[in-house]
Amino acid sequence: MVNSPDRDPGRLVLGIETSCDETAAAIVASGRQILVSLVASQIKDHAPFGGVVPEIASRRHLHNILPLVDGALRQTGLTFQNLSGIAVTQGPGLLGALLTGFSWAKTAAFAAGLPIVGVSHLEGHLCALELSANPPPFPHLALLVSGGHTSIYLVRDHFTRTELGRTVDDAAGEAFDKAGKLLGLDYPGGVTIDHLARQGNRRAYEFPRPLAHDGSLNFSFSGFKTAVWHFRQSHGQDYISANLADICASLQEAIVDILVRKMLAATSRTGVKHWTLSGGVACNSRLREAFRQAASEHGLGVSLAPPELCTDNAAMIAAAGAHALRAGRRLDPAADAVSRLPRGGALP
Repeated sequence: MVNSPDRDPGRLVLGIETSCDETAAAIVASGRQILVSLVASQIKDHAPFGGVVPEIASRRHLHNILPLVDGALRQTGLTFQNLSGIAVTQGPGLLGALLTGFSWAKTAAFAAGLPIVGVSHLEGHLCALELSANPPPFPHLALLVSGGHTSIYLVRDHFTRTELGRTVDDAAGEAFDKAGKLLGLDYPGGVTIDHLARQGNRRAYEFPRPLAHDGSLNFSFSGFKTAVWHFRQSHGQDYISANLADICASLQEAIVDILVRKMLAATSRTGVKHWTLSGGVACNSRLREAFRQAASEHGLGVSLAPPELCTDNAAMIAAAGAHALRAGRRLDPAADAVSRLPRGGALP
């Protein structure tokens, strides 16, 4: 079936996401309404290793992708003939994992005669808020904070995004997970730290706040791993076990404090009065609380991605793809997946 040229290419978009350790498929209507969103997590596959193993991730994507797409079509009662286009994560991410979904989507689009667009994983996270009940106004300042990325963007419209600051080393999610591993917590450490911190005193210990006063909007989180290592060496495991909630709360507060400080600095610099929060770490309960509190204290509007749209999912990819397809973007048949994006975050 050849896609009709007069069909709205963003009307019904199948999204595919395989950038890391979640395989996901979703169908989104008009870039705003989620008809179905399915995610197959691989946490149990990677937990014994304390982190994502790229080869295992790629093999699990290969196993999961077709059942997920079939399930999405069955749940909506749709077929490929009903779809208007396909959006697939092109990068950044683990190259083998990306190639699994990217190759599958290109093949499916060719076979069905559907237009296809490659989407940046980061663009997807920024568009996750388009799927909420009250999408944010333009312009807004977006904090994208995840396991692999921590950046602040000035978002003027669907296609005009300027990166104002980024991490110069580890992302915030990496800091949480690496600290969790040093503290002897289960993987992923960030989730466990958040849970334990709710019973702890966030002012019990003082952890570093790198680049807090450097005048930039950049972040640095690699020092948290070193700080936690030294803390463990000087106090011992018995002390850590006895004071784990306070340690987790204090560590979490340091990371959250830096994120909020940099957003306030971005507001002062740009004058933009609305904040958004997205990405996997945006599920963190203390970050969400502090984000709302800081925005309220400074008279700012705030939009937080729903928790189910913070972690990797294909609905956000379909939403971003709908805008791109309507704007006339199409994937070059010779294009390939990319593990890293150039400065600025645009796909090649």
